[in-house]
Order: sequence, then structure tokens, then C-alpha cells
Amino acid sequence: MSSVDPVVHAQPSEMPTTVRGVLRRQVRSELRLVFRRRRNAAILFFLAFIPVFIGIAVKVSTPKSGDGPPFIFQVSGNGLFLVFTALAVGLPVFLPLAVAIVAGDAVSGEAGTGTLRYLLTVPVARSRLLLVKAAGALAYVAAAVAVIGIVGLITGGVLFGIHPITLLSGDTVPTIDGMLRALGVAGYVFLDLVGLVAIGLFLSTLTEVPVAAMAATLGVTIVFAILDSVPQVGSLRSILLTHHWQDFGELLRQPPHLSTLLPGIFIPLAYAAIFGSAAWARITTMDVTA
Repeated sequence: MSSVDPVVHAQPSEMPTTVRGVLRRQVRSELRLVFRRRRNAAILFFLAFIPVFIGIAVKVSTPKSGDGPPFIFQVSGNGLFLVFTALAVGLPVFLPLAVAIVAGDAVSGEAGTGTLRYLLTVPVARSRLLLVKAAGALAYVAAAVAVIGIVGLITGGVLFGIHPITLLSGDTVPTIDGMLRALGVAGYVFLDLVGLVAIGLFLSTLTEVPVAAMAATLGVTIVFAILDSVPQVGSLRSILLTHHWQDFGELLRQPPHLSTLLPGIFIPLAYAAIFGSAAWARITTMDVTA
């Protein structure tokens, strides 16, 4: 009887553990691939210079009224505002560029090097591959946002000091409250980019040329931004991916209104669901020749 028990009880519990173990190893391998790539490391290094450059510019010459990005006038009085300013500067172009490079290269990069046909052997493996690629791209985007935020906090503290923060609504809150709001702003910016990651992954499944997928992903961002600046587009602008990207300023009011923040959270998630599903449908049915 004892010889039967291990067969009956061990196999069902070992199967999920094996699948989870394989998935963890694949995710770790993908993360090493993404973060060790010199191009990606160089982008993170460049993003780190955004708050440094802004901080030095403000220190050397106080901005005049009407010039510069949002929150820049408050930087000289409180270094915590350098975090908000740097994220506001990075969000329209530099962070989408990082997303385009990593997400656009996710699948098409494997096809371009001829390794995709060995990875995509069965439908389950294809779904798992897409999940691993998405995890790698999202981790990189989180790291990109964190680099800007952390370097901005350190630079702002060194140049201007970190003090209790006076919000845009005129209320003054303790420093720890300001730190939590900075963390909330970083999380909001990350969620803003989740939809673009899904678009990049989908476009990456459509081509074997990584540069084409990268350019198309960045091009989508530019098109959204152009449409968002055209008043004739009307109420349709509210559903554009980029329309609510700068709404994180609401977190610097007391109290913040959820009605202003929720569209900027749900719309990127809706894009992620739509284009993530499209990427899954494409990768599970595509005929791989590369």
C-alpha cells in the first residue's frame, strides 16, 4: 500500500509546482536578458540624468513664470517637487521611448535572431512566452519610473532639501505625506504606461524586424498626442491613451478627487486588456518561419 500512495498523492501536487518553477526560471532569465542588454542599461542611465539636469538648471537659474514643465516653480523651495517635475518631463517622450524599445523588441527580437521557432513549440508554451515577455517589459518600465523618481528625490534633497510640502491646493502636509504622494505619482505614471506596453507587445508579434515594432509603438504615442491636441476631435480625446497622463497633479491636492484620477487608471488598463488579448491571439496562431 505504501508503494501506491506516493503515486496517488505526489503527482498532482508536483505538476503545478513544476509549472510554477519553470515559469519562475523563465521570468528570471527574461529579466536578466532585458536588464543586461547594453541598450536598455544605457536608456536607464539616460533617464537618471533627467532629474539631475532639471535640478542643476533650477539651481543655477530660477525659472521665470510661464516657462518650463509643471511643478518646476516649486522645486527651488522643496526638492520633493523635483520628483514630480522629472516624471512630468519624462512621461510624454522619454518613458514611451523606453517602452517602445523594450516592448517592441520582446517578440520580434526573438524572430529576428531566429530563436522564436524553437521557443514556440506548443500553444501552452506560446501563452507562457507572452506572459514572460510581458513580465520583463513591465519590470523594465517599473525600473525606468523608479530611476527617475529615486534620482529626483536624491538630487532634490541634495540641492534644495526635503521639507513639509505645500500642495497645489495650498495645504501644507508633513514630509512623509509628501513622500507617499510621490510614490502614488510614480505608481500612476507606471499604470499610464501599461497600456503602451501591451500595444508594443502586440506590434512586436506582427513583424520580425524589431526596429519596425519599436518605431510603430512610438509612432502610436505620437499619433495619440497629436490627436489629443486637436480640439476638433472633441470628446473622443478622453479615451485616448495619452489624454490623462498628466492628471497625476490631482495627487498634489487636498483631498485628491478620484473622479479625476480614475480615468487615467482604467483607460490604460482597458488598452492593456484589448491589445494584450490581441497579442495573445496573434502569438498562439501565428505561423513562425524565423
